[in-house]
Amino acid sequence: MYIRIGYDIVFDVPTPIPMLMLLRVHPSVEPSLQNPEALVIEPEVGASDYIDSFGNRVRRILAPAGSLKLTNDAVVAVDGLPDPVHPDAREHPVAELPTEVIQFLLASRYCEVDRLGEAAWDLFGKTPRGWGRVQAVVDWVHGHIEFGYQHARSTKTAYDAFVEAKGVCRDFTHLAVTFCRCLNIPARYATGYLGDIGVPAVPDPMDFSAWFEVFLGGRWHTFDARHNTPRIGRIVMARGRDATDVALTTSFGPTSLQKFVVWTDEVTDAGGATKVA
Repeated sequence: MYIRIGYDIVFDVPTPIPMLMLLRVHPSVEPSLQNPEALVIEPEVGASDYIDSFGNRVRRILAPAGSLKLTNDAVVAVDGLPDPVHPDAREHPVAELPTEVIQFLLASRYCEVDRLGEAAWDLFGKTPRGWGRVQAVVDWVHGHIEFGYQHARSTKTAYDAFVEAKGVCRDFTHLAVTFCRCLNIPARYATGYLGDIGVPAVPDPMDFSAWFEVFLGGRWHTFDARHNTPRIGRIVMARGRDATDVALTTSFGPTSLQKFVVWTDEVTDAGGATKVA
């Protein structure tokens, strides 16, 4: 299966400012690209790339004053299968966890493990350990939070989402990640493309999506508290502790978003010419 991905994003930049961008697919996805990503920055500026501590590819620029246009277009080959389900995946005692996984048990900017620990154990302490416990978290968060773009707020934390019971996909993800960490299950935040493939299309404009991964049975597994069902065509752009680490753009100065268009469409061939109806 082939999926055409991309975006057209425009910022107004009042004064020259440094910016960081995580606007390409994750390095692990690059072998599946059918053509190189066509990331174009207008006006043309000097740029440098680096791999951050989470393995994400970051572009660094000095944005000039004025209109800054970011566009990308590519085709990715995927297996066409839903997210794998492994109900027998076991939970690791903390003492057995690999060192590099430990950081995903700790509190972070949007995931207040200390504030939600008691609630997590009250809600899920008697659920079966391992996959079943994570699924219980996903079921609860999915049912607890009312989805709505009007509920989005850049400062909203997992605790806020827990109390307000309203939010967008990042809020579902932050709350689920936090509960898992409270229960000593390593959990990390992921962001990327997720189109309406194999499910009824929704009328809302396409956006990037957030989900999470947990470490069970010696590997990472995908869960999605927003949709709570295995999905087809999930394409990772970045992973981290929470939304801070995977922000699509980070501006070290004022900017205003003028245009934001994202596409994630199944297409018939590697050239991406024909969208599947």
